[in-house]
Amino acid sequence: MQRFAVITIFAFNGATLGSWAPRTPAISEQIGVGPGPLGLALLGAAVGMLISATLSGRLVERFGARAVVVASALAVCVVLPFVGAAQSVGWLAVALVGLGASTGALDVSMNIAGVAVERAEGRPVMPLFHAWFSFGALAGSGGAALAAAQDWSPLRHFVVAVLVGAVLLAAVVRSVPGIAPQAEPTVAPAKKGASPIRRPALWLLAAIALCSAIAEGASSDWSALLLVSEQGASEGAAALAYAGFSLAMAFTRLAGSWAQRRFGATRMLVAGAACAGTGLVGAALIGLPAVSYAGFVLAGAGLAACFPLTLGLAAEAGKRPDNTGGEREVAFVTAIAYTGFLAGPPVIGGIAQLTSLSVSFVVAGVVAAVVAPAAVAAARFVARERAARHEVRVVP
Repeated sequence: MQRFAVITIFAFNGATLGSWAPRTPAISEQIGVGPGPLGLALLGAAVGMLISATLSGRLVERFGARAVVVASALAVCVVLPFVGAAQSVGWLAVALVGLGASTGALDVSMNIAGVAVERAEGRPVMPLFHAWFSFGALAGSGGAALAAAQDWSPLRHFVVAVLVGAVLLAAVVRSVPGIAPQAEPTVAPAKKGASPIRRPALWLLAAIALCSAIAEGASSDWSALLLVSEQGASEGAAALAYAGFSLAMAFTRLAGSWAQRRFGATRMLVAGAACAGTGLVGAALIGLPAVSYAGFVLAGAGLAACFPLTLGLAAEAGKRPDNTGGEREVAFVTAIAYTGFLAGPPVIGGIAQLTSLSVSFVVAGVVAAVVAPAAVAAARFVARERAARHEVRVVP
């Protein structure tokens, strides 16, 4: 039941994103602004997520994952209708900061709950949880398309969405792992007094998450424009590129737990980096829409495991002998990853402005490929830390 509860929380968080993001055209029309002011307001969501991700690890350490999951999920249900009700850029920005903060806290706490399930079952299941985040996002976007087709206002749509979400949460929240807070940890994660910021292994894991976030952001924000502006595809056909990317990511994550048991986390990250790098560079350099579709599918499959595996390894790097720990490590890596989602698309756009979109996607492909050496180096550092703590098990 714990696994099902965490799957539901992941799907809820994904559905939240999938519900509001596709309604931005209606929200823009409602508040009467163009892309520029709307973009500044949307930045509020990323800022809120980054701030809350930085603080959420300590909240989970103090209150437990279940309490933070409940509080942040309820906050999402309260704040989302305010996004739909906004009548000015200022109020929209404020509402999105609140939504970003609540979803950021939910993101960290649900991943820590996922780590608890993984430890209890004794086998990797993080990729499965992230697959359901992707499916939740697809379901949310489908609901958004249906609401738009029925000419529902964003407010009406979001109220219905949160009512459905609240019912699902109420059904499973008691089964979310609590992870009782530890008043006096018996052993510090690496050495006594060490914080995540002082540990090279965590910086390398954060680099993996950062690179995958930049490559994912490039694919989501710029893939359609690449096909339209440089490869002659229609707008409708170009939209299929990101659809293929998203579906490849979701279905690859379904098989991720099996692959991690079979091949190990490090080999999966190296292989994924090779796939993603090849797909993005191929889409940019060959210049044929059919090849680009295949390239973005390959990129989605390659990047699918990066974030869940990195969070799982971060939690293991902070694991204590009593099978607890890892909250701050997961929060640290998540916060660094959010900077990639925040800064990546504008950087890719800036490179495209100075050169071309094809060149910017070559850069994104190279960034994705950097995951491979970072994964190998991170595995070695984590193994050294464990050896220093006289632990037998090493990162595969």
